[in-house]
Amino acid sequence: MRNLYIGLIVVFTALVLLFMIQNLQTATISLFSTSITLPLSVLVFAIYVLGMLTGGFLFSLLRKGIGRARQSS
Repeated sequence: MRNLYIGLIVVFTALVLLFMIQNLQTATISLFSTSITLPLSVLVFAIYVLGMLTGGFLFSLLRKGIGRARQSS
């Protein structure tokens, strides 16, 4: 089973590296008067990480709110 996990990690890492190599085009993001130009693969990774952070934050807020609502009942 350990070899299976190691194999899956190797395959996933290879796919991520392949994605990064194939998406070296640049993309420009603008917000208000600021703009930044990044490789597309870096931009996708950054958006993924921000999505994980905001999703986790929202989930924790909902859990805390539901817990407080149950305690006040």
